[in-house]
Amino acid sequence: MVRSRTRLLAVCAALAAVVMVAAGCSSSSEKSDGEVVGSVDRGPTTEVRESGDGLRVVALGWSDGEIALSLGVKPVAIYDWMGFGEENKGVGSWAADKFGDDSPTVIKNAGTTYNYEQIELLEPDLILNVRASGDSKVFDRLSQIAPVASAPEGTPDFAVNWRKQTEVIGKALGKTEEAKTAVADTDSKITEAKNANPSFAGKTFVYGAKFGDAYGAYIPGDARFDVFSELGFAPYKPVEDLKTSGFFVNVPAEKVTALDSQAAVLTTISKPLSDLTSDRLINSLPVVRDKRALLLDENDPINQGLAAGTPQSIAIAVGDVTPKLAAITDR
Repeated sequence: MVRSRTRLLAVCAALAAVVMVAAGCSSSSEKSDGEVVGSVDRGPTTEVRESGDGLRVVALGWSDGEIALSLGVKPVAIYDWMGFGEENKGVGSWAADKFGDDSPTVIKNAGTTYNYEQIELLEPDLILNVRASGDSKVFDRLSQIAPVASAPEGTPDFAVNWRKQTEVIGKALGKTEEAKTAVADTDSKITEAKNANPSFAGKTFVYGAKFGDAYGAYIPGDARFDVFSELGFAPYKPVEDLKTSGFFVNVPAEKVTALDSQAAVLTTISKPLSDLTSDRLINSLPVVRDKRALLLDENDPINQGLAAGTPQSIAIAVGDVTPKLAAITDR
């Protein structure tokens, strides 16, 4: 009798396991059988399918969420690299209204260490990790959760340019044409600003920053350099000569004259502007003494817009910064 009961319990347990597996397969099948929306270029799963009423997107890369939003897709979660906060829904103030009454989960910036369990619970159909670290271990782990849109292999960390970033995100979302239009619209604004300001042409330029007791400058791969190059400004060789990796180069105090170009934008990172305006070395530079530099608070809309580096934010920043630079270069 005991043996029969034991056998019965074993059979029931096996049946329960089969039911659970079948249920799991059914759930997975429902998700994989959703409508194909877009695609990603890297990883075992290239198709992006929506699993419910709409595509569930978790945006982890720098400004990935804002670009998705501008293309008409509201992410369910955004990693808040720039500290915009829940009041701005994790994006720049210029873009927050595109969420309407919806609000994403705003994931607090904890560096490049993601909480994978939190991401899994968000049940994404697509993960955007484009302007981000290129760590293959991170990519592999995220790919276990959902298809991952990422920068082309070999791109330095966080150094994908804004056009490629928009293109990759547009392809993943199935918004390729919208992405092309967004880039073209911003390109036209940059071209208009360049043509209207011939005094920019050929003048050397740096976009520098003070952080802690050190200094640095943005280089190709970041909008804080690229936009000004496209406006006609020339790179400053002393910055180019410094050893670099990614989109930012460290400028040692003994080489602070590398920031002394013909025109400059100078700001801070995690410091008040007063730390820059009172800096003895910065004030010793002719570009500052001669008022050929714009000194911007870290939270100035121009600095924030260029740091965000999205088609929308760049267009706004170019419109704001151009007359200020013209006042310098037209003298």
